[in-house]
Amino acid sequence: MIRKVALAAILLLLVVQPLLAKPFVFTAIPDEDETRLKQRFDQVAAYLQDKLGVDVQFVPVKSYAASVAAFVNNQVQMAWFGGLSGVQARKRVPGSQAIAQGYEDQFFVSYFIVNTSTGLTESRDFPMGIKGLTFTFGSKDSTSGRLMPEFFIRKAFGMGPNEVFSRVGFSGDHTKTLELVQAGAYQVGALNYKVWENELKAGHVDPDKVRVIWRTPTYPDYNFSVRGDVDKQFGAGFTAKLTKALLDMKDPKLLAAFPRSAFIPASNSDYLPVEQVGKAIGLLE
Repeated sequence: MIRKVALAAILLLLVVQPLLAKPFVFTAIPDEDETRLKQRFDQVAAYLQDKLGVDVQFVPVKSYAASVAAFVNNQVQMAWFGGLSGVQARKRVPGSQAIAQGYEDQFFVSYFIVNTSTGLTESRDFPMGIKGLTFTFGSKDSTSGRLMPEFFIRKAFGMGPNEVFSRVGFSGDHTKTLELVQAGAYQVGALNYKVWENELKAGHVDPDKVRVIWRTPTYPDYNFSVRGDVDKQFGAGFTAKLTKALLDMKDPKLLAAFPRSAFIPASNSDYLPVEQVGKAIGLLE
Protein backbone atom coordinates (compact mmCIF):
# COMPACT_ATOMS: atom_id res chain seq x y z
CA MET A 1 0.00 0.00 0.00
CA ILE A 2 2.81 2.41 0.92
CA ARG A 3 4.56 1.62 -2.36
CA LYS A 4 1.37 2.37 -4.31
CA VAL A 5 0.94 5.72 -2.57
CA ALA A 6 4.59 6.62 -3.20
CA LEU A 7 4.30 5.63 -6.85
CA ALA A 8 1.13 7.71 -7.21
CA ALA A 9 2.90 10.71 -5.66
CA ILE A 10 5.82 10.35 -8.07
CA LEU A 11 3.49 10.12 -11.04
CA LEU A 12 1.62 13.19 -9.83
CA LEU A 13 4.89 15.11 -9.60
CA LEU A 14 5.84 14.07 -13.12
CA VAL A 15 2.53 15.43 -14.40
CA VAL A 16 2.42 18.62 -12.33
CA GLN A 17 6.09 19.66 -12.50
CA PRO A 18 6.12 20.44 -16.25
CA LEU A 19 3.01 22.57 -15.74
CA LEU A 20 4.70 24.51 -12.95
CA ALA A 21 7.79 24.92 -15.09
CA LYS A 22 5.92 26.44 -18.06
CA PRO A 23 8.32 28.90 -19.72
CA PHE A 24 7.43 32.52 -20.39
CA VAL A 25 7.97 32.90 -24.14
CA PHE A 26 8.26 36.09 -26.17
CA THR A 27 9.06 37.07 -29.73
CA ALA A 28 9.79 40.18 -31.79
CA ILE A 29 8.87 41.44 -35.22
CA PRO A 30 11.64 40.46 -37.66
CA ASP A 31 12.54 44.01 -38.68
CA GLU A 32 16.27 43.28 -39.04
CA ASP A 33 18.67 40.46 -39.81
CA GLU A 34 17.56 37.36 -37.82
CA THR A 35 21.02 36.68 -36.35
CA ARG A 36 21.20 40.17 -34.87
CA LEU A 37 17.66 39.91 -33.51
CA LYS A 38 18.44 36.62 -31.77
CA GLN A 39 21.62 38.02 -30.20
CA ARG A 40 19.67 41.03 -28.91
CA PHE A 41 16.68 39.19 -27.50
CA ASP A 42 18.57 36.24 -26.04
CA GLN A 43 20.24 38.85 -23.82
CA VAL A 44 16.81 40.25 -22.90
CA ALA A 45 15.57 36.73 -22.12
CA ALA A 46 18.49 36.13 -19.75
CA TYR A 47 17.84 39.46 -18.04
CA LEU A 48 14.11 38.79 -17.61
CA GLN A 49 14.72 35.25 -16.36
CA ASP A 50 16.94 36.63 -13.62
CA LYS A 51 14.37 39.29 -12.64
CA LEU A 52 11.21 37.16 -12.89
CA GLY A 53 12.46 33.86 -11.49
CA VAL A 54 10.88 31.82 -14.30
CA ASP A 55 12.28 30.22 -17.44
CA VAL A 56 12.17 32.90 -20.16
CA GLN A 57 12.66 32.02 -23.81
CA PHE A 58 12.93 34.12 -26.96
CA VAL A 59 11.51 32.52 -30.11
CA PRO A 60 12.18 34.17 -33.50
CA VAL A 61 9.51 34.32 -36.19
CA LYS A 62 9.74 34.71 -39.96
CA SER A 63 7.29 37.56 -40.55
CA TYR A 64 5.34 40.35 -38.89
CA ALA A 65 2.13 38.37 -39.45
CA ALA A 66 3.73 35.34 -37.74
CA SER A 67 4.52 37.43 -34.64
CA VAL A 68 0.88 38.48 -34.40
CA ALA A 69 -0.33 34.90 -34.95
CA ALA A 70 2.04 33.54 -32.27
CA PHE A 71 0.69 36.12 -29.80
CA VAL A 72 -2.94 35.39 -30.67
CA ASN A 73 -2.43 31.62 -30.38
CA ASN A 74 -0.63 31.90 -27.01
CA GLN A 75 2.56 30.43 -28.47
CA VAL A 76 4.16 33.55 -27.01
CA GLN A 77 2.90 35.62 -24.12
CA MET A 78 4.71 38.85 -25.01
CA ALA A 79 6.10 40.45 -28.15
CA TRP A 80 8.22 43.40 -29.17
CA PHE A 81 5.85 44.82 -31.75
CA GLY A 82 5.83 47.80 -34.04
CA GLY A 83 2.95 50.22 -33.60
CA LEU A 84 0.76 48.56 -36.26
CA SER A 85 1.50 44.92 -35.40
CA GLY A 86 0.88 45.75 -31.73
CA VAL A 87 -2.55 47.17 -32.51
CA GLN A 88 -3.35 44.15 -34.71
CA ALA A 89 -2.38 41.69 -31.95
CA ARG A 90 -4.01 43.45 -29.01
CA LYS A 91 -7.32 43.84 -30.86
CA ARG A 92 -7.47 40.03 -31.21
CA VAL A 93 -6.54 39.08 -27.62
CA PRO A 94 -8.90 40.57 -25.00
CA GLY A 95 -7.22 42.42 -22.17
CA SER A 96 -3.81 42.61 -23.84
CA GLN A 97 -1.72 45.63 -22.96
CA ALA A 98 1.16 47.65 -24.30
CA ILE A 99 3.30 47.89 -21.16
CA ALA A 100 6.63 49.46 -22.19
CA GLN A 101 8.18 51.41 -25.02
CA GLY A 102 11.55 52.91 -25.73
CA TYR A 103 11.88 56.58 -24.82
CA GLU A 104 12.45 57.27 -28.54
CA ASP A 105 9.30 55.36 -29.54
CA GLN A 106 7.15 58.28 -28.44
CA PHE A 107 8.43 60.28 -31.40
CA PHE A 108 9.62 57.79 -33.98
CA VAL A 109 10.35 58.72 -37.61
CA SER A 110 10.90 57.02 -40.95
CA TYR A 111 13.60 58.02 -43.40
CA PHE A 112 13.04 58.18 -47.14
CA ILE A 113 16.28 57.14 -48.82
CA VAL A 114 17.37 57.23 -52.47
CA ASN A 115 20.07 55.82 -54.65
CA THR A 116 22.36 58.75 -55.41
CA SER A 117 21.98 58.12 -59.16
CA THR A 118 18.55 59.80 -58.86
CA GLY A 119 20.23 63.12 -58.16
CA LEU A 120 17.70 63.84 -55.41
CA THR A 121 19.01 65.59 -52.30
CA GLU A 122 17.75 66.12 -48.76
CA SER A 123 14.78 68.43 -48.24
CA ARG A 124 12.64 69.57 -45.31
CA ASP A 125 9.58 69.35 -47.53
CA PHE A 126 8.10 66.10 -48.84
CA PRO A 127 10.24 65.01 -51.85
CA MET A 128 7.76 65.30 -54.74
CA GLY A 129 10.60 64.35 -57.12
CA ILE A 130 10.23 60.68 -56.18
CA LYS A 131 7.11 60.40 -58.34
CA GLY A 132 7.55 57.97 -61.22
CA LEU A 133 10.59 56.26 -59.68
CA THR A 134 10.78 52.70 -58.27
CA PHE A 135 10.02 52.41 -54.56
CA THR A 136 10.36 49.73 -51.89
CA PHE A 137 8.68 49.55 -48.51
CA GLY A 138 9.87 47.13 -45.80
CA SER A 139 7.38 44.57 -44.50
CA LYS A 140 3.75 44.97 -45.54
CA ASP A 141 2.80 45.20 -41.84
CA SER A 142 5.61 47.51 -40.72
CA THR A 143 4.67 50.81 -39.08
CA SER A 144 7.89 52.64 -39.94
CA GLY A 145 8.58 50.75 -43.16
CA ARG A 146 5.11 50.81 -44.70
CA LEU A 147 2.16 52.27 -42.74
CA MET A 148 3.44 55.76 -42.03
CA PRO A 149 5.44 56.17 -45.27
CA GLU A 150 2.35 55.18 -47.27
CA PHE A 151 0.24 57.63 -45.26
CA PHE A 152 2.57 60.52 -46.11
CA ILE A 153 2.80 59.44 -49.77
CA ARG A 154 -0.99 59.42 -50.06
CA LYS A 155 -1.19 62.77 -48.27
CA ALA A 156 1.34 64.37 -50.64
CA PHE A 157 0.07 62.97 -53.95
CA GLY A 158 -3.61 62.26 -53.24
CA MET A 159 -3.21 58.73 -54.61
CA GLY A 160 -1.83 55.34 -53.63
CA PRO A 161 1.78 54.14 -54.09
CA ASN A 162 0.96 51.99 -57.13
CA GLU A 163 -0.26 55.10 -58.92
CA VAL A 164 2.68 57.26 -57.79
CA PHE A 165 5.61 54.96 -58.57
CA SER A 166 6.62 53.00 -61.66
CA ARG A 167 7.20 49.89 -59.51
CA VAL A 168 6.47 49.14 -55.83
CA GLY A 169 8.07 46.40 -53.76
CA PHE A 170 8.21 45.08 -50.20
CA SER A 171 11.70 44.13 -49.06
CA GLY A 172 10.59 42.33 -45.88
CA ASP A 173 12.75 44.28 -43.41
CA HIS A 174 14.54 47.59 -42.97
CA THR A 175 18.05 46.21 -43.46
CA LYS A 176 17.01 44.72 -46.79
CA THR A 177 15.41 48.02 -47.86
CA LEU A 178 18.75 49.76 -47.35
CA GLU A 179 20.59 47.04 -49.28
CA LEU A 180 18.18 47.21 -52.22
CA VAL A 181 18.28 50.99 -52.55
CA GLN A 182 22.04 51.12 -52.08
CA ALA A 183 22.46 48.49 -54.81
CA GLY A 184 20.12 50.37 -57.17
CA ALA A 185 17.51 47.58 -57.32
CA TYR A 186 15.04 50.28 -56.22
CA GLN A 187 15.58 54.02 -56.56
CA VAL A 188 13.71 55.01 -53.39
CA GLY A 189 12.81 53.31 -50.12
CA ALA A 190 11.45 54.00 -46.65
CA LEU A 191 12.94 52.59 -43.46
CA ASN A 192 13.15 52.84 -39.69
CA TYR A 193 15.55 55.64 -38.74
CA LYS A 194 17.09 53.54 -35.96
CA VAL A 195 18.12 50.85 -38.44
CA TRP A 196 19.66 53.51 -40.69
CA GLU A 197 21.66 54.92 -37.77
CA ASN A 198 22.80 51.44 -36.71
CA GLU A 199 23.90 50.53 -40.23
CA LEU A 200 25.65 53.87 -40.64
CA LYS A 201 27.54 53.33 -37.38
CA ALA A 202 28.45 49.79 -38.48
CA GLY A 203 29.91 51.08 -41.75
CA HIS A 204 27.27 49.44 -43.95
CA VAL A 205 26.10 52.68 -45.59
CA ASP A 206 28.01 53.93 -48.64
CA PRO A 207 27.24 57.69 -48.90
CA ASP A 208 28.35 57.63 -52.54
CA LYS A 209 25.48 55.27 -53.32
CA VAL A 210 22.62 56.05 -50.92
CA ARG A 211 21.41 59.05 -48.93
CA VAL A 212 18.51 60.22 -46.75
CA ILE A 213 16.32 62.78 -48.53
CA TRP A 214 13.39 63.20 -46.11
CA ARG A 215 12.45 62.58 -42.48
CA THR A 216 8.77 62.08 -41.68
CA PRO A 217 6.92 63.85 -38.88
CA THR A 218 6.94 61.88 -35.62
CA TYR A 219 4.55 59.10 -34.59
CA PRO A 220 4.39 56.42 -31.83
CA ASP A 221 5.95 53.08 -32.71
CA TYR A 222 7.60 50.07 -31.01
CA ASN A 223 6.33 48.53 -27.77
CA PHE A 224 6.38 45.45 -25.58
CA SER A 225 2.83 44.06 -25.46
CA VAL A 226 1.66 41.27 -23.15
CA ARG A 227 -1.36 38.99 -23.32
CA GLY A 228 -4.29 39.74 -21.05
CA ASP A 229 -4.24 36.29 -19.43
CA VAL A 230 -0.59 36.31 -18.30
CA ASP A 231 -1.45 36.70 -14.60
CA LYS A 232 -3.74 33.69 -14.86
CA GLN A 233 -0.94 31.69 -16.52
CA PHE A 234 1.98 32.77 -14.32
CA GLY A 235 0.40 34.01 -11.11
CA ALA A 236 -1.17 37.16 -9.71
CA GLY A 237 0.98 40.24 -10.15
CA PHE A 238 3.11 38.77 -12.93
CA THR A 239 2.26 41.54 -15.42
CA ALA A 240 3.25 44.21 -12.90
CA LYS A 241 6.50 42.39 -12.12
CA LEU A 242 7.26 42.01 -15.85
CA THR A 243 6.52 45.68 -16.49
CA LYS A 244 8.85 46.74 -13.68
CA ALA A 245 11.62 44.50 -15.04
CA LEU A 246 11.34 46.09 -18.50
CA LEU A 247 11.27 49.63 -17.12
CA ASP A 248 14.29 48.84 -14.90
CA MET A 249 16.35 47.58 -17.85
CA LYS A 250 19.31 49.97 -17.50
CA ASP A 251 22.26 47.89 -18.76
CA PRO A 252 23.90 50.03 -21.50
CA LYS A 253 24.62 46.88 -23.55
CA LEU A 254 20.97 45.84 -23.53
CA LEU A 255 19.75 49.34 -24.32
CA ALA A 256 22.31 49.76 -27.11
CA ALA A 257 21.07 46.57 -28.75
CA PHE A 258 17.63 48.07 -29.42
CA PRO A 259 18.97 50.87 -29.58
CA ARG A 260 17.05 52.90 -27.00
CA SER A 261 18.22 55.28 -24.27
CA ALA A 262 15.66 53.94 -21.77
CA PHE A 263 12.30 52.17 -21.47
CA ILE A 264 9.22 54.02 -20.24
CA PRO A 265 5.59 53.02 -19.49
CA ALA A 266 3.25 52.52 -22.45
CA SER A 267 -0.50 52.05 -22.79
CA ASN A 268 -2.85 50.99 -25.57
CA SER A 269 -4.11 54.56 -25.91
CA ASP A 270 -0.61 55.71 -26.95
CA TYR A 271 -1.15 53.90 -30.27
CA LEU A 272 -4.53 55.35 -31.21
CA PRO A 273 -2.88 57.54 -33.90
CA VAL A 274 -1.42 54.38 -35.50
CA GLU A 275 -4.81 52.66 -35.37
CA GLN A 276 -6.48 55.68 -36.99
CA VAL A 277 -3.91 55.78 -39.83
CA GLY A 278 -4.22 52.01 -40.30
CA LYS A 279 -7.98 52.35 -40.74
CA ALA A 280 -7.59 55.38 -43.03
CA ILE A 281 -5.41 53.52 -45.54
CA GLY A 282 -7.19 50.16 -45.26
CA LEU A 283 -4.69 48.15 -43.21
CA LEU A 284 -7.01 47.86 -40.21
CA GLU A 285 -10.74 47.31 -40.01
